[in-house]
Amino acid sequence: MFERARRAKEAELYAMTPSASGSGASAEGSRVDGGAYGGGYGEGSHSDGMSAIHSLDTHPQYRGFKGVYYNPVVQVFFLGFVCFMGPGLFNALTGLGGGGQLDSTTNSNANSALYATFAVAAFFAGSINNVLGSRLTLLLGSTGYALYIGSYLAYNIHRDAGGFVIGAGVVLGICAGLLWTAQGSLMLAYPTEGQKGMFIGIFWSIFNLGGVVGAAVSLGNNFDNTIGFLVLTGIGVLIPLLMADPRKMIRSDGTRVITPRHPSWRTEFYGLWYTLRTDPFIILLFPMFFASNWFYTWQFSDYNGALFTIRARALNNLVYWLSQIVGSVSIGFLLDQRGLSRRFRAFSGWCVLFFMVFVVHVWGLFYQREYTRGTVSHKIDIHEKAYVSRLWFYIFCGLLDAMWQTTAYWFMGAMSNDPAKLANFSGFYKSLQSAGAAGIWRADAVKLPFMNIFISTWVLLVAGLVFALPMIHMRVKDTTDEFDDTL
Repeated sequence: MFERARRAKEAELYAMTPSASGSGASAEGSRVDGGAYGGGYGEGSHSDGMSAIHSLDTHPQYRGFKGVYYNPVVQVFFLGFVCFMGPGLFNALTGLGGGGQLDSTTNSNANSALYATFAVAAFFAGSINNVLGSRLTLLLGSTGYALYIGSYLAYNIHRDAGGFVIGAGVVLGICAGLLWTAQGSLMLAYPTEGQKGMFIGIFWSIFNLGGVVGAAVSLGNNFDNTIGFLVLTGIGVLIPLLMADPRKMIRSDGTRVITPRHPSWRTEFYGLWYTLRTDPFIILLFPMFFASNWFYTWQFSDYNGALFTIRARALNNLVYWLSQIVGSVSIGFLLDQRGLSRRFRAFSGWCVLFFMVFVVHVWGLFYQREYTRGTVSHKIDIHEKAYVSRLWFYIFCGLLDAMWQTTAYWFMGAMSNDPAKLANFSGFYKSLQSAGAAGIWRADAVKLPFMNIFISTWVLLVAGLVFALPMIHMRVKDTTDEFDDTL
């Protein structure tokens, strides 16, 4: 009887793993590497818990072309380019403020619809990923980005196509849930325990290069390039077809990759409630989760979209996504310093974020006081004297964004190593993040004053950090004990 109970518990643990939402995946502590926790399945097939145990056996590495193709680092590059062509180019267009030419109200309503459906679809995406496998789920998820960018082209041709743009936003919300769930499965499965920070850094850098390249193209062509964006996104849809079957992958330590199973939507909803009851400290991270996409509305639409010419917006966008790469790598380097205790790293990351929030928003307040929705008449171009300081400000906005997202995931990973808990932590994250984004984009669509949106952004970020501080004090330990590590 005890043996049956033990096997049932093992199977339950093997069946659970974190799913990722918008940007990145769980950092340190998220031991979902197909070893002791990584129960899995093949592409579109099921497997029992024993396959995870077998994955601890070492296997000889591939040689020659196969050694390159089946290298986990190479496959993470493929994964990064899928998101480069889809979410990365989407970020480039969104960062221009209405895609450069899209009516700001239509753009805000489309984003509100996108994030509202994303918040719901993400709970069901894990079940779809379990059935179809990560590669096919990636392909389906990528198609939504092509449709959405195509709707921008339709709007530029027919100004009465605003309803199509909003409808494309709804479809993209569903597809984004699929794409980011599959992305999380693969990025967590490929690295060994000691490589997770490096793999996250590789993926995040390539993904954000999509925003960099998209902004550079927009800058060079003055946004006469929607067709080019659509072609690139279409290529991104095909990249998953070139990726290796995860069942054939071997990690650098010789263990086989087993892509983790996501909880079903029923299990995920139940798991959220059960995690909330058994580990209520996660509530203290809810304000941080809610704020994690809130600031995009003011940065993209109410600052970049409101103040600058299309050419200046494109240059701002370029440096914004470049600074994202610097921000994620720098904060990740601090949080991964093995020579420092985990508690010290947690408090250090919190202090860096607190400092950056006040630097960015005290600085931004000087600019926001100068204009309202009704007073913006002159658009700042790149040759004007007032442009340089505002460009530097936008660089710091990008740094803060990357640091916030990376640290939020790291905090979750530091609370537990149990993949079941981490799956549910991520569920809270993606749901609250998308709900917050849907709300603030709708507020922008109904023309809430710029200053109100700016102050709400500042207050939410500070509240997120203040509420997170006691969680860090009570739940982040130098070593996660068994009680904290078990759902």
